[in-house]
Amino acid sequence: METDVLGWPYERHTIELGTDDEGPVVATLVRRRAEQPTRRAVLHVHGFVDYFFQTHLADFFVERGWDFYALDLRKYGRSLLPHQTPNFARSLTDYYPELDEAARIIREDDGHDQLLVTGHSTGGLITSLWAHSRRGQGIVDGLFLNSPFFDFNLPWAVRRPALSLVIALTNRTPYRKMPTAGLGLYGQSLHRDYQGEWAYDLAWKPILGFPVRMGWLAAIRRGQQRLQAGLGIDAPVLVACSDRTFRGKAWHDDVHVTDSVLDVEHIVRWAPGLGRRVTIAQFNGGKHDLTLSGKEVRAEVFREVGRWVDAYLPAPGTPEIGIPPAPEDQGGRAMVLEAAEAAVEKAADEADDKSGTTA
Repeated sequence: METDVLGWPYERHTIELGTDDEGPVVATLVRRRAEQPTRRAVLHVHGFVDYFFQTHLADFFVERGWDFYALDLRKYGRSLLPHQTPNFARSLTDYYPELDEAARIIREDDGHDQLLVTGHSTGGLITSLWAHSRRGQGIVDGLFLNSPFFDFNLPWAVRRPALSLVIALTNRTPYRKMPTAGLGLYGQSLHRDYQGEWAYDLAWKPILGFPVRMGWLAAIRRGQQRLQAGLGIDAPVLVACSDRTFRGKAWHDDVHVTDSVLDVEHIVRWAPGLGRRVTIAQFNGGKHDLTLSGKEVRAEVFREVGRWVDAYLPAPGTPEIGIPPAPEDQGGRAMVLEAAEAAVEKAADEADDKSGTTA
């Protein structure tokens, strides 16, 4: 691997993926190792109009003893080549080869036994479908979905008939640009040159986003329909999102404390169908990318992720215990679907009594 654009200790490896109708295709795997050797790893997958720049996400996992990896998918971020249409794909299965190769590198080349996959927005949709397709193979040990793109934030009359028409016509003009509202408000809420606090490359993640193409729209819709029919992911899943959707068209400070991209009710609606072990957590004041929310909210998000990981993905050799109780100042709400709340709290209390501490 070579040093990444983020600088040391981030490294990058280019995954060669052959060619498509636009020419050569690559993906990019970014790595940051923990301070001590570990056999636990995280693989992060970004959303639409996105790439990996969230170093504080890596900090969180590295400090907990995990090696951190992030995958810039084909035609995104580090993997976007001059001849390519940004962020375009004809099918979400197009991304499976780079996900497979990233997982192989992490497990076989780098020697990890435990793999937690995290997916944000479109990355959450893609990784859900991929994890389902790879079930029973021992590839994914856990899945953390940060505001996954389970449905379009559109009225029913547009979401169903109009998108069905797009799918029917997409083979004729897959690269045709579609009229969309864009991501301007959300982008403004993030970047420090506008209303936000984050610095990132606007060539890879422009404020207004990239044009939405008919072929990409159809690929997303087909993926959503497959997910909504029900999946059988065999790893535990944490689905996290804001507790409120912003529906305005002009700037308002509420953009900072809501999901201004997706409808959170859609996320909560479809999450239980992912598999048998699904936890849903919603956060008051959360943005679309929960890890880019305000400082206090993202601290709550990381606390909840930490609790969930400790409960469902303990380090090898660690005795299994119940889910630790949420901190008293936890602003979100978590619903554990496969166990009664009383039983979970009892198990957590027993574990706390033994350790003398609380999570």
